[in-house]
Amino acid sequence: MGTPPTKSLIIFLHGVGSRGADLLPLAKGWRQSLPTTAFAAPDGPFAFDGGGSGRQWFSVSDVTEASRPQRIAAARPALDDVLRGAIEQHGLMANLDRVALVGFSQGSIMALDAVASGRWPIGALVAYSGRLASPHPYTPAGSPRVLAVHGAADPVIPAEASIQATVALRELGLDVNSRILPGVGHTITAEGAWLGGEFLVSVFGREQETTD
Repeated sequence: MGTPPTKSLIIFLHGVGSRGADLLPLAKGWRQSLPTTAFAAPDGPFAFDGGGSGRQWFSVSDVTEASRPQRIAAARPALDDVLRGAIEQHGLMANLDRVALVGFSQGSIMALDAVASGRWPIGALVAYSGRLASPHPYTPAGSPRVLAVHGAADPVIPAEASIQATVALRELGLDVNSRILPGVGHTITAEGAWLGGEFLVSVFGREQETTD
């Protein structure tokens, strides 16, 4: 049995103070249904303000509702470099509809920004425990499908943030759905992982392995 060619790519964007590898367990559960999908789990470009080995996409030190959009905008070039590198590595720059972003918390904020700003007309986005906090205007490009998954008991980013993002993106004509999970905090549960995997299969199609 040969290695199947890459037909699609999922890029994980981790939360603040974490690392890309922390989201790779999701890939283990999704590979069987997506055997020709490659997975990339880059680290955020900046050292975490809180110290240690963690990384971040933008600083949350003294961040406010008013300052967050500007920090997201300032973080765009670094994120774009990360995404471009991963996509070029897998030869999919001409097929962005075969690329999906899967973010958690701050990673979801940046992934939602990548779509809402129109910079990345990808095929799909799974936003776990995120919020749409990007500066206006929102000008999405292409036809990305979006799934927002959020814990109803999230003490860090309220579930209402995903509901608001869903409404805003639907008003822009995107195919967006949200799932609010009762009793779940700021985390990705087994149910959340299953929802994300099934959604990505619905976007990319259930793939079959190829043989020599």
